[in-house]
Amino acid sequence: MLINQLIGKVNRLLYRKFFYTAFVSILCCFQTVLAPSAFAQAWPNKPIKIIIPFPPGDSIDLTTRMISPKLTEILGQPIIVENVIGGSGSIGIANLVRSNPDGYTFASAQTGNLIVLPNTLKSVKYNPLKDLEPIALISTNFQGIVATPNAPFNNLKEMVAYAKANPKMLTVATNGEGGYPFLTFEDLRLRAGFDYIHVPYKGSVQVATDVIGGQVQVGILGMSSFVTQIQAGKLKLLGITAATSPTTWPNAQLANEVVPGFNATGWFGYVAPAGTPPEIIQKMNHAINLAMSQKEVVDKLKGMELYVQAYTPQSFKEVIEADFVRYSKLIQSLGIKPQ
Repeated sequence: MLINQLIGKVNRLLYRKFFYTAFVSILCCFQTVLAPSAFAQAWPNKPIKIIIPFPPGDSIDLTTRMISPKLTEILGQPIIVENVIGGSGSIGIANLVRSNPDGYTFASAQTGNLIVLPNTLKSVKYNPLKDLEPIALISTNFQGIVATPNAPFNNLKEMVAYAKANPKMLTVATNGEGGYPFLTFEDLRLRAGFDYIHVPYKGSVQVATDVIGGQVQVGILGMSSFVTQIQAGKLKLLGITAATSPTTWPNAQLANEVVPGFNATGWFGYVAPAGTPPEIIQKMNHAINLAMSQKEVVDKLKGMELYVQAYTPQSFKEVIEADFVRYSKLIQSLGIKPQ
């Protein structure tokens, strides 16, 4: 009888433990399903950090600081802007990738540190297609191709004709092999079928100086690098890489007039670490696009040769994917090895 009582007691304990374990398991699953949604509804409830992978005063740094007050107004939480510099913009992105995807850490990104660097630097270990969640593409720019005032050509068509008639005589300055301007000009060279001598520089300032002085015939950089010298008549604008004529440079020849379909548009935006809840991504996208739409922001950026855009997370993702494929193929075809 004692044995039967003991068996019954053990069975009751096991029965209770089974149902307790099952209840806990179901509860955990229920919490797992509801947690992201409930968490996103409560977001944000503390300050939000935006990593800027570039020094203070950089265009994306200035942009972020311009829209931070509006973001605070919309989201109801302070925006902390943190400059994490180094690695040509890759260290800040690497820090973001290691961050908790809880919606409180974001970073600015651009063509250079999301498209070019992962294909040209061994030290870059992140994969922009897998390790990041695109939030918003906020602005675009284009590159200007300029010449010394006494160059024997006045636009891109004439420059290409000169290069074809005088093989390896055209000299072109960029801010370094593997950089975005260099890749753009190489893409143009391959499509238009001409040759040139590349003159790499470590910085942008010296490019303009030496083109003005005639040490190099042509230079290519982001358009903002040349505006003052063009307006002063010290540089000759041959053309721009925009897809369509901007209101600021309506008479500039487009590169796609030389090579149909050619377009080299740089972009700037914000990203989050992979795994950030989609509801938070959408809310942040809405807040950023609203902040960027302020007239004073649009006008200020236009003066910096940056043109405000309003992309959805999905459309920004498509831009990143398309550019990554395009420039990966170009870099491989040029035989550029990651350094």
